[in-house]
Amino acid sequence: MPLRSAAPDSEPLSSSSVRPPAAEKRPHAVQFHGRTISDPYSWLKAENWREAIRRPEALPADIRAYLEAENAYAAHLLEPLDDLKTQLVAEMRGRIKEDDSSVPTRDGPFEYAVRHRAGGQHPLVVRRPADGSDASEQILLDGDALAGALAYFKLGGWAPSPDHTLLAWSADDAGSEYYAMRVRDLSTGEDIADRVPDTAGSAVWAADGESFWYSRIDQDHRALEVYRHSLGTDASQDVLVYREPEPGWFVRVDETRSGKYLVISVADHDTSESHLIDRATPDAAPRLVFRRKAGVQYEVDHHPAFDGRSSLIVRTNEDAIDFKLIEVDADHPAGGARTVVDHRPGVYLLDHAVTARHLVRLERVDAQPRMVLRRLADGAEHEITFAEEAFSLGFDAGREFDADIVRFFYSSPATPTETWDYDMATHERRLRKRQEIPSGHDPERYVVRRQLAPAADGALVPVTLVHRADVTPDGSSPCLLYGYGAYGISIPASFSGGRLSLVDRGFVYAIAHIRGGTEKGWGWYLDGKLANKTNTFTDFITVAEHLCATGYASAGRIVAHGGSAGGMLMGAVANLRPDLFAAILAEVPFVDVLTTMLDDTLPLTPPEWPEWGDPIRDEEAFERILGYSPVDNVAPRPYPAILALAGLTDPRVTYWEPAKWIARLREATTSDSPIALRTNMDAGHGGASGRFDRLEEVAIAYAFALRAVGRADAA
Repeated sequence: MPLRSAAPDSEPLSSSSVRPPAAEKRPHAVQFHGRTISDPYSWLKAENWREAIRRPEALPADIRAYLEAENAYAAHLLEPLDDLKTQLVAEMRGRIKEDDSSVPTRDGPFEYAVRHRAGGQHPLVVRRPADGSDASEQILLDGDALAGALAYFKLGGWAPSPDHTLLAWSADDAGSEYYAMRVRDLSTGEDIADRVPDTAGSAVWAADGESFWYSRIDQDHRALEVYRHSLGTDASQDVLVYREPEPGWFVRVDETRSGKYLVISVADHDTSESHLIDRATPDAAPRLVFRRKAGVQYEVDHHPAFDGRSSLIVRTNEDAIDFKLIEVDADHPAGGARTVVDHRPGVYLLDHAVTARHLVRLERVDAQPRMVLRRLADGAEHEITFAEEAFSLGFDAGREFDADIVRFFYSSPATPTETWDYDMATHERRLRKRQEIPSGHDPERYVVRRQLAPAADGALVPVTLVHRADVTPDGSSPCLLYGYGAYGISIPASFSGGRLSLVDRGFVYAIAHIRGGTEKGWGWYLDGKLANKTNTFTDFITVAEHLCATGYASAGRIVAHGGSAGGMLMGAVANLRPDLFAAILAEVPFVDVLTTMLDDTLPLTPPEWPEWGDPIRDEEAFERILGYSPVDNVAPRPYPAILALAGLTDPRVTYWEPAKWIARLREATTSDSPIALRTNMDAGHGGASGRFDRLEEVAIAYAFALRAVGRADAA
């Protein structure tokens, strides 16, 4: 079964005598709104799925046998590409500085950093005295040692106590995103007896360092509660601080940059509210900032002396679709607001931070980011931006409130990440780090382009392109087209060493900034959700057709790539326009949309209703989702080659969704292009946890893509 569009002299991926697994059909149907939905593969959802994502060994034997049969078939199918995969891993690893380190960040008397050791899979958290009195490094957490022989390990959040003698830290050892929180005595390097299970991974210390707050994940994998843990006590005695009654909301903890307040942020995909506790009075009850209003989002920061009073600086979209900044009295926020940065349609205000003397904000205009810095004393502003056609820009205001330095990060698809410290008082910038590519990298060998693809309704969809400088847009080059388009998440035009393995082999790598993201503001997101969801899919097809029309691609030689909600995109475009694609790479794909949204016991179903609609109570939403849900729209078509990658312990896109999708595709396809499922039996939504193990998974996908377009032998 050769991959469609492979070169005539290419070897097939597998022998025609090897048959793929055929999932057993077991009659099952559900009825909603007078419609009957048949689901013969529903048995792949384990009845004990809650236990299975925590303990993979608890997976029922029949389901495990099927997934392992799929893995065996995928391994056989991909075996001829083993040498290519090995070469790709070597290339990608060669672009990683193995003993890399972040630029240290000052926090009180220390500078903290995260680094790796050569050959190490996991990060180390380290610190040194900030005054330079002692050059020796103290290792606080050694990810490699903590991981040991575990099949999966991911270091979560970490936070030093106010006096820097203790470290609250968390880790997930199954991929299920249940993080156990521990506390390390930094004078001995040993953990004290305290252990708090089932957290979301982050902690905020009380000012006295005797307790910390965290959000707890319940049995349905929802973060609905905030607790406070007192050192030296059992986690069962932790104090409930806040409980969210709505199952579709997320609760998280943070602190203001001034350090004064714990912020309990509560939100769904449309609406949010915040509650504050003074960290100096940890027993106090949370204090509401603004009561939630449907469709209104806000987030708060604090300044102790903004125009002479203790103030909250609030980013909100109330009467401001692209957000604005307002200031309110921290003690009486309902007493009236003053405008700090007014709403400007088309200027998306996506982030902000306030320091003692400056206000920093990150904005996006026509899919291009910029930083704007304001001096609080007189309101004078200036910008930081770059001249490339497409680039990524972000900032970190650090842990020090009374400081004039802001750190920003710049990269582009051709330019490795640069880390700069910028003095907001003097306007001087200092390059702290340029991402090193050990195997060598010359940005001049590549071309970065930003184009606009015209959609049928007149919308202009931004597209970021990177290719070798010697590539001519004459339709002869293969193309990988990446897309996401959901939750208001934008895909940055940033650097990736891994994708150069495709670009160096002649690929045009393209990112479709489709509706459902916020590349062109909050309205761009609203135009790609609920009743407008199909815009996401048609935008992706529009971009593919535009690339063909402009010579950057040709039909049948495009590899589509997306993951999670971007996997839904992959399933939808495979149903709508299979002729455009040589292959589809779908990582942890959310493809059984209707069935999942009809099951309110699943972790993300109630939280997802504002994004897709509630098909249980809303017949219109039911019909709309039924019209595009990838699993429900598989039909006899000549599907391209498809590789789906899944994780057994994934609590976000459960393993049975891609399994059911692949089973239906195999039954329906009229082509001989291979369709494969590979489930990581030891990982969750993010795939393998080790940085080099993860390269193996990327290499598998890229080898599949190269084979699909006949470039498996390209050097």
